[in-house]
Amino acid sequence: MTDLKTHHILTLSHLFSKGGKHNFITITTATLGKNIGKSQQAASLHLKELENGGFIERIYHGRTFSVKITQKGYSEISTLYHLLSKSISSSPSHLELKGKIISGMGEGAYYMSLKEYTKQFKSKLSYIPFPGTLNVKLNDERYIQAVNNLSEQNGIKINSFSDGTRTFGWVKCFSGVINNKIECELIILERTHHDHSIIEFISKKNIRKSLRLKDNSTVKIKIPITE
Repeated sequence: MTDLKTHHILTLSHLFSKGGKHNFITITTATLGKNIGKSQQAASLHLKELENGGFIERIYHGRTFSVKITQKGYSEISTLYHLLSKSISSSPSHLELKGKIISGMGEGAYYMSLKEYTKQFKSKLSYIPFPGTLNVKLNDERYIQAVNNLSEQNGIKINSFSDGTRTFGWVKCFSGVINNKIECELIILERTHHDHSIIEFISKKNIRKSLRLKDNSTVKIKIPITE
């Protein structure tokens, strides 16, 4: 083995955490396997391959042994660390979506105008949305999956309520910008008639009119992501 393999990174990381950069540390394959979530046999194989590749060195004491990371091992994992750090820091801090405008069923205007919703919008978003939602059809599975993942995050939650006759579901709001011009909220609904490929937006403004959008107009949306 001449190159560091991905499945060995956990082993080297564990050795680093135990002081293996500067010191020989005494370990057992059983303990190592438990700490990295692998079997004793897998841990033993990792150490053997790392040793053969020159990433670690071992000193044996009868049936036990001590391990230290070599300069080569340190150099390899340090390079990987800096590469990952750079990639993470330079990664876009927003989710990008693209889709086409479609007409809704007119229900958005009704729901967005309900008093219990508008009170919460005013309190939590600092504005009452234009009565109606902008419907966007996502035709790319990448965007659909990205929204599904986003829906698992907290967002700004508009709580559900009951009018005594029926219960209206919660709404999660995620701030965004459409076509780099109109600030908006992507809304994830607890209850919706749409499938996962259709997403809805609210805003202070009439987005469709402000951007002169028609059915089948393509729009680009950016949703800032907070870690």
